[in-house]
Amino acid sequence: MKTKFYFMSAIVLLNLAGIYNPTAHACGLPELSLETLAKQAVSGDQTVSAAAVARLRARGPAGLDALLAANAAIISRRESRVGVVGVPEEGLAWMRLKSALDTVGGQCDCYASRLYWYTDFDAAKDAARTSGKPILSLRLLGKLNEEYSCANSRFFRTTLYPNAEVSQYLREHFILHWQSVRPVPKITIDFGDGRRIERTITGNSAHYILDPDGELVDALPGLYGPKAFLTQLKEIERVALACSGLSPAQKRQCLVAYHSQRRDAAAIAWNADLARLGEPPRPLPLPNVTPSGNGVPTASTAGRLAFSKRAVEAPLLKSTQPPGTEPPPGKASLSDELWARIAALHAGEARLDAPSLTVVADKLPTAFEASQLATSKNLVENPALRTLRNLQRSIAEDTVRNEYRLHAQIHQWFTQNQAPTNLEAFNAKVYAELFLMPAFDPWLGLAPADVFSALPHDGLEQPVTAPGGTSKALSKN
Repeated sequence: MKTKFYFMSAIVLLNLAGIYNPTAHACGLPELSLETLAKQAVSGDQTVSAAAVARLRARGPAGLDALLAANAAIISRRESRVGVVGVPEEGLAWMRLKSALDTVGGQCDCYASRLYWYTDFDAAKDAARTSGKPILSLRLLGKLNEEYSCANSRFFRTTLYPNAEVSQYLREHFILHWQSVRPVPKITIDFGDGRRIERTITGNSAHYILDPDGELVDALPGLYGPKAFLTQLKEIERVALACSGLSPAQKRQCLVAYHSQRRDAAAIAWNADLARLGEPPRPLPLPNVTPSGNGVPTASTAGRLAFSKRAVEAPLLKSTQPPGTEPPPGKASLSDELWARIAALHAGEARLDAPSLTVVADKLPTAFEASQLATSKNLVENPALRTLRNLQRSIAEDTVRNEYRLHAQIHQWFTQNQAPTNLEAFNAKVYAELFLMPAFDPWLGLAPADVFSALPHDGLEQPVTAPGGTSKALSKN
């Protein structure tokens, strides 16, 4: 009797403390409180931490919030780099926490963005219906919770999602979801003495905004500056909420009116920018790229669409793409010099705030010195400072190119009834016609046709499944 009494008393105390849940216990699994799970998630015992991280992930945004709150002090020290650099114990604790946050939030560098991402689309739609919030669904090459996702999605993680205003707005106004379109290609240059360069070689990403019913409203292709991204989100959210609950015919009418208005507004803003530069008016520079002879765009051509990542990938693409494979510019093409001048008009829309600068600096080779740049006025010629300035300029250029070209084309699709209502079909159209990465090309434009390489099977190798297991065969088809 005494044993039973003590057991029941313990259950009562645990229940009052929020650590024990009788319903969960009836199923054989005691339900731990979020606070307890948050502490266990950073345990040095991998078995304990893995189980706690999985439970926090299953609890959704509340699980992430608990993990962030329980470890706010170490995150703050990391962001200020006080007591973390050069201290092995703190460095180890930080790595355990970062891994836990990335897994629970579903995003690499989650400590900076504080965002929870669904990877189950049905679960995201359920959350949207319950909350009445629209869905922001990211499609990318690779995975958002891995360091080596495609270049644009890495820029999202470092320059966009950590932005204080963007992060808060996304958390409060959207259900977030991401899905990989295909694996991201990587390239490694081995110098033979222990030094290596590892990069992703091509890829692009798009944010799709769906109403709380899970139906497509608009898309933001490629990278935008934080201020421009936030402006777009607010406008699209307004329409997403207005369209929710309408009949299919009413929703179609609502979307056509919205996209028609946004296309016209883009044309007005475009010519206003040209006028400020003393340039004559022109139509919106909608995409007009001629594919290569076999209908497959080259990776070099696709790479020109994303200015920020082009700076990273161009040298590698030059080493893998034979000369003469890029088609001539289309009629609507503009010089890089004019795009740069237009981008300069929008520099404020691409300016990075302190949280974003901290993440960017953390990725630089001289991370500690770079972390001081936001407050230092004496390091004008510091290489890291030049890197940050160049980054912001490239983000501004991506913003205007994406808005005046790719987003304008998306508005055109909606107004001309060329936009598939199914998200997967729409995404396939974006990747094929805007990003120039059609699904039927397994090589993503990195293996141009009609070019002799002097290698067996053009040096192309792909896995094939054979009876009894998997083997590799050299084949281009």
